[in-house]
Amino acid sequence: MSLTIRSARPGEAGLVLGFIRALAKYEKLLDEVVASEADLEAALFGEHPRAFCDLAFWEGEPVGFAVWYYTYSTFSGRHGIWLEDLYVQPEQRGRGIGKALMAGLAKRCVEEGLPRLAWWVLNWNEPSRVFYRAIGAKAQDEWTVKRLEGEALRALGQGARP
Repeated sequence: MSLTIRSARPGEAGLVLGFIRALAKYEKLLDEVVASEADLEAALFGEHPRAFCDLAFWEGEPVGFAVWYYTYSTFSGRHGIWLEDLYVQPEQRGRGIGKALMAGLAKRCVEEGLPRLAWWVLNWNEPSRVFYRAIGAKAQDEWTVKRLEGEALRALGQGARP
């Protein structure tokens, strides 16, 4: 049995989008996916990429992915990594693929002197929560996530008062 983890390559945006859609379906958020292959091609492989993707292959077949980007902490004065998405096909789970993807990001943090790797997990997603606890992740539940989007974002961006 062989597992290979490597960076996504130009021309693989369709594969990445397929994993994004599979993850969104699992999370009951498929209706929120508006990204296109062109969007992903530009974000991951454009002149100045701001996001990155690692792909997992089992016996040469694509079975999972991790999309991530660099963050910055003013408190530590250093960058970190934010894991945006992690997904392994359900029939491939239990083979260490998710752990290998996470270990690759942790290794990158160590090698680059980055003090943290962070992500969100849905409260109802107990299998993922168990997995993350098993690799040593700690919940950061003292923070509340806030988001501006849609009309509220446009209004604030155009100088309107709430």
